[in-house]
Amino acid sequence: MNRTLVEPALGAPAPTRRGPVVRLGRTVALPVHPRSVLWCLLLLLIVLGVAVATLSLGRLGIPLPRLPVVVSGGGEGTEAFVFGRLRGPRLTVALGTGAALGLSGALFQSVTRNPLGSPDVIGLGAGAGAGAACAALLMPGIVPAPVGALLGATLAMVVVASVTGTGLRHPGRLIVAGIGVAAMAQAFTHFVVSVMARDQASVLSAYINGSLGARDWGHAAIIWGAVLLSVPLLMFLAGPIAVNEMGDELSDALGASAGRTRTLAIGLSVVLSAAAVAVAGPIAFVALTAPQIARRLSRAPGPNLVLSAITGALVLAAADLAVQRSPIGDGLPVGLFTMALGGVYLGYLLIREWRKGVL
Repeated sequence: MNRTLVEPALGAPAPTRRGPVVRLGRTVALPVHPRSVLWCLLLLLIVLGVAVATLSLGRLGIPLPRLPVVVSGGGEGTEAFVFGRLRGPRLTVALGTGAALGLSGALFQSVTRNPLGSPDVIGLGAGAGAGAACAALLMPGIVPAPVGALLGATLAMVVVASVTGTGLRHPGRLIVAGIGVAAMAQAFTHFVVSVMARDQASVLSAYINGSLGARDWGHAAIIWGAVLLSVPLLMFLAGPIAVNEMGDELSDALGASAGRTRTLAIGLSVVLSAAAVAVAGPIAFVALTAPQIARRLSRAPGPNLVLSAITGALVLAAADLAVQRSPIGDGLPVGLFTMALGGVYLGYLLIREWRKGVL
């Protein structure tokens, strides 16, 4: 067998990929697809437009000529308050949360080879909602809802990994166990909402449906810290994940252990999704739709991590802008809006596959 096919480093790209390669040291080689780069740049411009609209539209919007000054820290009075307390943190959290969910979904779908998979499928979102509900019911005012959500998501993943008997290595068992855990967690959450006082239940309901209201720079630091800390591992995993998509046997033969790659990728996916849940609650469908949109735009194999992150950030920021500016959406959790959009997109995927004769 050709020597070049049996000794790629763990971080090397899939041998089927062609085109420019960016190398970082001797163990990380990242292929560059021109079409993906062009789409990344275009979507970044659209993200910038959404960000400007978020900060400038509405009665308290910052005038466009003043926006660069205010963003750079030179604003005063109302402008400084709007950017520093109201819209700036909310926008920053939306972008970071969307990027984290996009990365999380891309990792999960790639290593499970399931285009309709996401961390939500294995019960992470439902576990987070149950954790927040438990904190609100049993320890109100003592344990914050985000902390309860993070604990609930972690417990749900521990239960799922334990029930499978193989940890995170078997995608099929993960999904089946996750559906069962999600059902039990949702039942508990609905029970808590039904027995709580009306005002408490409304606050909890907003959080467990995914909300970006009343966020501060601390939340922004949490989610962006999680995203940035994941970058080195994402770079290390990019090549093995691409090889893993060609099958476990070939992946093992090329030195990129399929089981280890899948465990690390799903584990990182869960961490990113849990960080998103901790700051914004369980926001549905972004982790599912963003990687699918990115893959169709790039037409490139592999997880398309960078494009998935940008797409996720754009989807969530645009959804939050729509919620804020809609006459009937003001005050609604952004998760309800993404759920509606995700349902439409999922229907589109099903019809598309049916027409192709896959279903």
